[in-house]
Amino acid sequence: MIDTKQPFATNTPAIKVLKRDGRIIDFNAEKIITALLKAAKHVFGDLDPITFQLINDITDDVLAEIGSRFHEDIKIYEIQNIVEQTLLTHHQYDIAQEYINYRTERDFARNKATDINFTIRKLLHKDQSIVNENANKDSHVFNTQRDLTAGTVAKAIGLKMLPPKVANAQLKGEIHWHDLDYQPYSPMTNCCLIDFNEMLNHGFKIGNAEVEPPHSIQTATAQMAQIIANVASSQYGGCSADRVDELLAPFAKKNYDKHLMDAEEWVDGTEKQQAFARKKRKKIFMMPCRHSNTKSTRSILLKDKRLLQP
Repeated sequence: MIDTKQPFATNTPAIKVLKRDGRIIDFNAEKIITALLKAAKHVFGDLDPITFQLINDITDDVLAEIGSRFHEDIKIYEIQNIVEQTLLTHHQYDIAQEYINYRTERDFARNKATDINFTIRKLLHKDQSIVNENANKDSHVFNTQRDLTAGTVAKAIGLKMLPPKVANAQLKGEIHWHDLDYQPYSPMTNCCLIDFNEMLNHGFKIGNAEVEPPHSIQTATAQMAQIIANVASSQYGGCSADRVDELLAPFAKKNYDKHLMDAEEWVDGTEKQQAFARKKRKKIFMMPCRHSNTKSTRSILLKDKRLLQP
């Protein structure tokens, strides 16, 4: 009984397949069936039971040929050659032509992605995949057009620099290398998750100025603003601060410790001293915030227990 929805494969060889990008995977007969079905549907449209039986017969012959000639591994192009020859043996010239066309188109697509001349032509013709790839860039601005030109060249070079299996995954859409227009060709990025923890706790350098670690939450937030401004001025895209409440909690503690020391000198009683220190620290969060919505910022800071606890 023929399954008119899905052909079956028998005698599948237990061998490995060597991909073009260097990966080694298990042989999977279903991929041959899928490719043949696509080619047949493109030629005939809806497939009838006779065509399904034909695909089964061709697949069995392909597997038999592979099993008789290859016992450990086989290269991907060797599989494709056997499929093409088997189609010709069965006099399925139209299916063979469609199968070859699909294979050729895939090869062309891989080569075009690393062809600088081709990618530059796409940019000159305002290809949407290039001019609209990054929402932070206005492609009508001259500086952006110059940057897109450089980025297009860098992408073509970058794909050649990446390991073949990574480049292949990028081209197939399995992954997305966000900053391919800048790196690995050059050490630049579009967006940045800044390591504030390292910079605030160990100091950093802006220009020729050595900046020491902050001793209060006010100084810590001011330094964060300076860092973001400097990073943002040299890239497109956003700057992110991960788990900022945990990041700033130690500096809020420094404020508390300072106010507690003052209280111990002028206020009697441990409870009153601690209450004074908490009140002084809370007052910091009630101060106006110049570069954000003051009310919402106060609300966030006051609700964050990490910043308010001793």
